[in-house]
Amino acid sequence: MQNLRSKIRDIPDFPRPGILFKDITPLVKDPAVLRLSIHLLMQPFLGRDITAVAGMEARGLIFGSLVAWELGLPFVPLRKPGKLPYDVQSVSYDLEYGSAALEVHIDAVDETDRVLLIDDLLATGGTAKASCELIEKLGAEVVACAFVIELDFLGGRDRLGGYEVHSLLHY
Repeated sequence: MQNLRSKIRDIPDFPRPGILFKDITPLVKDPAVLRLSIHLLMQPFLGRDITAVAGMEARGLIFGSLVAWELGLPFVPLRKPGKLPYDVQSVSYDLEYGSAALEVHIDAVDETDRVLLIDDLLATGGTAKASCELIEKLGAEVVACAFVIELDFLGGRDRLGGYEVHSLLHY
């Protein structure tokens, strides 16, 4: 894990004063460490009858699509409003520094799907909770949520009380 931790860069006061942003850009720049992170993210879910992987915009699209590719499963992009060309289901939610919304194609998953949700960071849990709600609106089951980084002091795991949570790095 030290190899992963060494590839996370702290950016103070981004996106606003008082926020210490955890930048994963150095991690995705290093192919060996990126590959390690993908394998560690998916490891607990091997053999768990997962049928799809979903990832949230923006950085969850990176990690989620790579996990889906490694597992040989469909990838479901959860996007910001106006980015998907087909009929969508949407959900709005609050962030630690504002509000946002996510959308998914209405045929991305159905009641037969068991979805692994992937993102780079679990902070307050708003995005992850909204993503779970969005997947469940389409009738699918969220099996678990996996993150590269978890900011423990923000309590995001508590907002995901009913879901299994797996995080690689804790701050």
